[in-house]
Amino acid sequence: MRDAAESVPYGMRLAAAWSWRILLVGGVLAVVVFLVIQLRLVIIPVLVAVLLSALLVPFSRWLQRHGWPRWLAVTAAMVATLAVVGGLLTLGISQIVRGSADLAEQSVIAWDGFREWLLEGPLHVTSDQIDAFVAQIVQVVQSESDVLLSGALSVSSTIGHFLAGLLLALFATLFILIDGRGIWAWVVGIFPRRARAAVDGAGRAGWATLENFVRVQIFVAAIDAIGIGAGALLLGVPLAIPIAVLVFLGSFIPIVGAVVTGALAVFVALVYEGWGIALAMLGVVLLVQQVEGHVLQPLVMGTAVKVHPLGVVIAVATGSLLAGIPGALFAVPVAAVGNVIILYIASGRWKGDDPPELTRSPLWRTVPQKPGYGR
Repeated sequence: MRDAAESVPYGMRLAAAWSWRILLVGGVLAVVVFLVIQLRLVIIPVLVAVLLSALLVPFSRWLQRHGWPRWLAVTAAMVATLAVVGGLLTLGISQIVRGSADLAEQSVIAWDGFREWLLEGPLHVTSDQIDAFVAQIVQVVQSESDVLLSGALSVSSTIGHFLAGLLLALFATLFILIDGRGIWAWVVGIFPRRARAAVDGAGRAGWATLENFVRVQIFVAAIDAIGIGAGALLLGVPLAIPIAVLVFLGSFIPIVGAVVTGALAVFVALVYEGWGIALAMLGVVLLVQQVEGHVLQPLVMGTAVKVHPLGVVIAVATGSLLAGIPGALFAVPVAAVGNVIILYIASGRWKGDDPPELTRSPLWRTVPQKPGYGR
C-alpha cells in the first residue's frame, strides 16, 4: 500500500511547505503589529528617542573625542536639541499667533471675493445656491456636535498622553546617550551565544543606516524649508518664516508632510495676495519638491537608506494606513533598517566571527550567570 504523502505531487508538497511557513510569518507579523498599535503610547516615544539618539550619539562622541567629559557632552547634546526644537516651535507659533487676526480678516475678504466671482463669473451660481451650500455645512457641523464635544472633552487626556510621551522620549534619549553600549550589550545577551555575532553585526549595520537617514533627512528638510521660505519671502507672502518652520518640521513625514505644508503655503499666498501670487507660490513649491524628489532623494537619500523609491511609497502608505501620522513618520527608517538587517544576516558575513564580548553596564547590577546560561 502506497504512502499517502507519496501520492501527492512534488509541486503540491512544495507549495504546502511554503504556504504554512508564509502563514506562520504573517501571523507573527500580525501579532507584532497588533502589539505595537496597542502599546503605541509607549512605543512611539521610544522610537522618537531612538531617532534623536541616532543624531545625538555621534555628536556626543565627537565632543568626548575632543576632551569633553561624558556628562558634559551628554548635557550639551540634550540642551542643544531642546534649544533648537524649542526655538523653532517658539518662532513659528509666535509668528502665527501674531498674524492670526490678520489671517482671519484676509480669509473673510478672500471668501467675499470668491463669492462675488461665483455670482458674476462663468459658473452662474446664484446667491440662493451658495446660501444653501453654507447652510448644509452648518447643519453637518451641528449634527456632529456630539462628536465635537466628545473630542473637546478628550483634549485633556490627549495633552496628558503627549506630555507623558514627551517625558518618556527625553528619558529614553538620555539613557541611550549615557549608556547606549550597555543597553545594546544587554539586548545582544538575550539571544543564544551562537546567534550573538549575527545579532550584533546586524544591529550595528542597522544603526549606521539609521544615523545616515537622520542626517540626510535633516539636510533634505533644511533644503525644502529654505527653498519654499525664500520663495515666499521673494513673492512678498506674509508669514514666510512660520511657513519655512512648518515645512522643515513637516518634511520629516515623507510625502504627507510635503503635501500639507506646501498646500498651506499656497493657501496663505491666495488669502493675502490673490490668484497670481498663489499660482507663483504653487510653482515654487512644485519646483522645490521636484528637486527634492528627482535630485536629492535618488542621490542622497537613496544612498543613505538603500531603499527603492517605490518601496518608500509603499512603506509610507502602509505606515499611514496602520498608524496614521506616526506610521508615516517611522515607515521609512523602519523599512531602511529592516532591509539592511535582513541583507546582512542573509549575506552570512557574520559566520566565523567570534561572539561579541558583552560589557555589562555600570548602571545596574547583574545576576551571576550559571554555566551554560544563554547558550
